[in-house]
Amino acid sequence: MKILISLVCILFSFVSLAQKEEHTLTVKVTSIESQRGVIEIALYKDPQKFAKVGQTYRIVRVKTEGNTIIHDFKDLEEGKYAVCLFHDENNNKTCDKNFFGIPTEGYAFSNNIRPKFSVPTFEECSMRLDKNKTLTIKMVY
Repeated sequence: MKILISLVCILFSFVSLAQKEEHTLTVKVTSIESQRGVIEIALYKDPQKFAKVGQTYRIVRVKTEGNTIIHDFKDLEEGKYAVCLFHDENNNKTCDKNFFGIPTEGYAFSNNIRPKFSVPTFEECSMRLDKNKTLTIKMVY
């Protein structure tokens, strides 16, 4: 009987070691200038899909209340992630742009990357998630 109990304990220890640890990425968006609409926060894990509409790993739309919002992406596996977001002031689910393709609504990227002529790369915006982490991103208008 003692051998059986020992084997069961060993089996459970292997199972618990095989489970992947999950983390929370808290995204704090600051410098929100308007209370209209929502902030759409897109989380990407695949560099090939970064900043492409409809190809997010996870996405959330958060009502603007004050000049700062906070959202937790929970149950994330260890790995590299990048965030891009925009302030959808008119709630049309699109980041509106002018004739030259420049956003006319607030936008931002993780690592507070400020692109000059094109969307930044996944590598520029990514960070390694290996523990619970808070990412503060300043909105640009």
